[in-house]
Order: sequence, then structure tokens, then C-alpha cells
Amino acid sequence: MRQLRRIDWEAIAGITAAIIALLLDLLQVTDEGLLLAVILVILTLLLLRDLRQDTHQEHEATLMSEMRQAVARVEQAVAAPEVVLVGPQHLRGESERFAREARGEMLWFNVCLSMFERQELFDVLLRPALENPAVTGVQFVLSPGEEPRWPTLKNKASLCAGFAKLREPRWTELEQTISFILAQNPGGKVEAHVSFWSEPFMSRQRGRDIPRYVLRVLDHSPLINGLIELERDHRGSAIRSPLP
Repeated sequence: MRQLRRIDWEAIAGITAAIIALLLDLLQVTDEGLLLAVILVILTLLLLRDLRQDTHQEHEATLMSEMRQAVARVEQAVAAPEVVLVGPQHLRGESERFAREARGEMLWFNVCLSMFERQELFDVLLRPALENPAVTGVQFVLSPGEEPRWPTLKNKASLCAGFAKLREPRWTELEQTISFILAQNPGGKVEAHVSFWSEPFMSRQRGRDIPRYVLRVLDHSPLINGLIELERDHRGSAIRSPLP
């Protein structure tokens, strides 16, 4: 039944009428009224065919418009996430991606420098940022308790191509347990990696605090402004280094 519907009956009828007209002409049937009737039949069939095609195209256009509207409603109903939890299985890849795609100034706030003592973690977390040509500067904001570990990190960084981007830390009293990294993404908007100095976000391994989970805060999240304000609040409380 479906195959019968697909047959273009108007075209078949038109061809048939044309053949009949040709045969009448070959048989020298000169009845002008009959030939005119055949021609009118052919024109009528062609007109019906065009009308049916136009109706079909209009129907398809209406369906496509309705589908686009339905997709738009679904996209509006499904809100884009503002924060994505990155677990241990994807943490390494996400950290390296974040550093390699960073743009402009990169800020490391209240991080634990002990994690950079392992060369493997240094190469994943900080080296890609230093060697990223789109990163113009790397600034740490640290608690004075991290100062004894700074020379070790600095020595490792001195072997990187982008060592000149590494700035001296801003030492300030930090009571918060939150730790984060801020940088612009390829679209020019600020994203963040956020963690906390406690389980389950950090794990203690051989005297070092190692990240286990990170919150990737996307650029459209209002949390970004809160993190920026938190960093600004500590600019005025920076202290002079107690070490020579």
C-alpha cells in the first residue's frame, strides 16, 4: 500500500495522455477538439502535481518549524550546569586541560605547595601553565606556612620555558579552607578549579596534601565573582616575607 502511495500517478497519467495524443497525430486524427481535450488533461494533471508538491513542501516546512521550537523548549528546560565535580579518574586530565587552555593571568589561591614536590604532579599541574604561551603570568597567594616549600617549587619552575611568568607569591594570613585556581578560558571568560583542605577533596599521602576531587566552576556561574572578591579581600592584608 505504501509503495502504491509513492507512485506519481499524475505523471503516469500525463505521460499516458501525451502518448495518446502522439498516436492520434500519427494516425492523422485531426479532431482539434479531441487533441485540445488531451492537452487540457495533461495541463490539469501537471497543475495537480505541482499543487500536491507545494502542499507537501509546506507540510514539511511546518513540521521542521515545530521540531525546532520543540528542541528550543527542551534546551531552555535543561539548564546548563554551573559546577562540575571532577573525580580521581579524570582529575589529572582535567587539570592539564585547564592549564593548557588558560589565558591571561593565572591565580593560585591558598594551594598546598607540598603537592608540587612530586615531579609527576608538578609536570601535570604547573608546567603546562608556565609553558602555555597564552598565559601571561602565574601568581600564587599563599599562607606563610607554605613559605619553606617555595624554594623547591621555584627550582623546579626554573627549568621550564616560561619561568619568567612565575611571580613572587603574595604572603597573607589565610584562614579559609578553600583553595582555587582562576584563569581565563579560550573564550576570554574566567573559569575556576576549586578544592578544599579536607576530606574528601584532599587526601594525606606521605605528609602531603594531594587533591582528590576538584569542582570545575564554569564561566557563567555566579561563584566566579565570589572567588574573585575573596582574592581581592586578601590583597590589602599581604604581609612581608619573614624569611630573608
